[in-house]
Amino acid sequence: MDRNAEFKRWKAQGLSKADLSRKGSVDEDVVELVQLLNGREQYFTTSSCAGRIILLDGNINGFEVQKQNCCWLLVTHKPCVKDDVIVALKKANGDAILKFEPLILHVQCRQLQDAQILHSVAIDSGFRNSGITVGKRGKTMLAIRSTHGLEVPLSHKGKLMVTEEYIDFLLKIANQKMEENKKRIERFYNCLQHALEKETITNSHPKEKIKDKNNSSYTHQKKRNPEACGKCIEENDKELENDDDPGISVTIFPEDY
Repeated sequence: MDRNAEFKRWKAQGLSKADLSRKGSVDEDVVELVQLLNGREQYFTTSSCAGRIILLDGNINGFEVQKQNCCWLLVTHKPCVKDDVIVALKKANGDAILKFEPLILHVQCRQLQDAQILHSVAIDSGFRNSGITVGKRGKTMLAIRSTHGLEVPLSHKGKLMVTEEYIDFLLKIANQKMEENKKRIERFYNCLQHALEKETITNSHPKEKIKDKNNSSYTHQKKRNPEACGKCIEENDKELENDDDPGISVTIFPEDY
C-alpha cells in the first residue's frame, strides 16, 4: 500500500472512532479549527482540548499530578468564579490542585512537509511548545501546545491551605490565561487559513514552487518567515520576543508505533 493510500485509511479509521473524552464532543472554541483541518486531505485531528480550568483532588508526587488517579471536582472551558471553586473545594478529601491547561491539539499529517507547514503556523500563532513526532511506520504527528499553563495546590489532606482572597487572585490569572488562549486559537485559525490558501496556490503553479523552494515556509528557521501570516506574526512579536526559538523537534518512535 502506498503512503497516500495508507494515510487515507488511517484518516477514515481515526474520524470514524467514537469520542472517548469526558465531554464526548469537540470543544466549542476549536470546532471550526478541527473542521478546517479535517476538511483537508493532508490532515486529521486525533484529540483536542480548547483549554480549561480544572480543580483536581488526589495524591501529589512532588508537584506532579496524575489526573487518572484524581477526582475531578470542577472543570470549565469558560472563565471561572471564586464561588464555584469554594463549593467544589468542600468535596476535597486529599490534595486539591487548581490548574489552567491551554489548548492541546494532536494532528496526524500525511507527510513531514505537511507537518512542517502546520508547525510553522502554530509557532507564529503563539503555540511555542509545539512539536513533531515521526514513527518508523510512517505516522507523522504534530502536537500543538503552548506553555502558559498554571498549576497551584490549594489544600492538603482536605484542609484548605490558602485564603479565599488568594483563590480569587488565582482565578483572575487563570481567566486572563483563558482569554489569551482563546486569542491564540483565533490567531492560529486565521493564520492556518492563509497558509493553506497559499499552499494551494503554490501547488497549482509547480514552476513557482521550484523557484521559491529556497524560501519555503516548510522549515521554521530562527528568523521567522515574514510571509507566513503577516499580521498574525506582527501581533505576536512582542509576546514572543524574549522566547528562545524552538525550531522543529522531530522524535523517531519505535517500529511498532
